[in-house]
Amino acid sequence: METVNSVTGPVGVEDLGFTLMHEHVLVGGPGIFKSFPDLFGPENRTQRAIEALKRAKNIGIDTMVDATTHDLGKEPEFLRDVSEGSGVNIINTTGWWLSVPGFLRGVSANQMAREFVRDVEEGFRGTDVKAGILKCAADYEGVTPELEVMARAVSRAHNQTGLPIMVHSHPTNQVARRQIAIFKEEGVDLTRVKIDHSNDTTDTEYLQWILDQGCYLGLDRYPGRYVSPYMRTVTLNRLIEMGYVDRLCPSHDCICLHLHKEQPDGTIPEEHEFTRSNMDQFLYIHRHVIPDLQEMGVTDRQIQKLFVDNPRHFFKG
Repeated sequence: METVNSVTGPVGVEDLGFTLMHEHVLVGGPGIFKSFPDLFGPENRTQRAIEALKRAKNIGIDTMVDATTHDLGKEPEFLRDVSEGSGVNIINTTGWWLSVPGFLRGVSANQMAREFVRDVEEGFRGTDVKAGILKCAADYEGVTPELEVMARAVSRAHNQTGLPIMVHSHPTNQVARRQIAIFKEEGVDLTRVKIDHSNDTTDTEYLQWILDQGCYLGLDRYPGRYVSPYMRTVTLNRLIEMGYVDRLCPSHDCICLHLHKEQPDGTIPEEHEFTRSNMDQFLYIHRHVIPDLQEMGVTDRQIQKLFVDNPRHFFKG
């Protein structure tokens, strides 16, 4: 059986089950969780994350892709503890998000690719936890020179390891057009690429163009900010009606643990800002999106494709 690296070891792709393809157990920036843990709220932080994922497991979620890269504050051994404590498979990523420090400018794509490959084949430095997916990113400003280096590095790591790529993108500015052009130049198999945050737009013509390149779509911001939750589901249903159900991956982009920032009155909120905007956390899709899809006429078989078959095929290749 083909396998994918999870934070607890290889998992058979046929055993992934119901999978959320873009989530975050912890986000905080490099080293902040270990150096300043009190910023992440009350003690028992690991147990709080375990309980959140246990609730996800109890509602039927088997696997999560954790999209936290080094610059977002990746903590592989923490993720392993949370996975073991909750029973949810966690697939962690290597690659880069948006925060490229000045010290890395001038480092080549080949150099970074070697580091990413090491994360996949040997494990993140100081651990035996291995990456199961690659990630690169660009946002509203487009693919900057620094982010292009990372995109090419991820592409080359993909070519060497065969791992799929998840891509932070900005659909309002149609940034994926440039990202996909880079992947083509680097010889990436576009059927192993997932363009994320795609439900930040209702422009199905643009989304169809991405799909027609062979890519998957990550419709992974629920409930989100720029588009209403219901309109996100309307867009998802429209893409299903257009015949693309086999390459759509809904998820939340939920952050379980994050910094609790002091309010103007000096108080520290019990929940961080991202939880306050989605109190359902990893349960939102089950409680709201799937019922809305069913009311729109989406079948149980199609829902299984979105959350079980498509993730399996994406990792299987």
